Amino acid sequence: MPNNYRLAKVSSLLKKEITLILQNDLENDLIRNHFVNISKIDLSGDLQHCKIYITSTAQEKVRKEIVQNLNTAKSSIRYSLGKRIEMRRVPEIIFKEDVVLDKGLSVLKLIDELKNKNQNNNFEAKDANS
Repeated sequence: MPNNYRLAKVSSLLKKEITLILQNDLENDLIRNHFVNISKIDLSGDLQHCKIYITSTAQEKVRKEIVQNLNTAKSSIRYSLGKRIEMRRVPEIIFKEDVVLDKGLSVLKLIDELKNKNQNNNFEAKDANS
């Protein structure tokens, strides 16, 4: 059974170090020119596999390209990680786009539209009664 405390500590360390690598070591203009943030890290119980979820303020097409570039550069990122942290084995890395933020924003937008529609209907009902 994996130790949840250890998983949390290793995930936090990986997030910190990968963020530093993305900001300082990676020589990719697309990543440097757009705000790229690690929103979540899923680390397997045996610490062998790591899914890194990325968010960005860029448009959807550019975000997909950023994730693709990160997956292309994952071997150099993993190599840099191995030099920075002391682990028996640095986990295999895969980058994924985090769509939770987009889904949340679309839900909020729908709620606002329904709220505005409801207010307009109430306003029109008051005018009809007057």
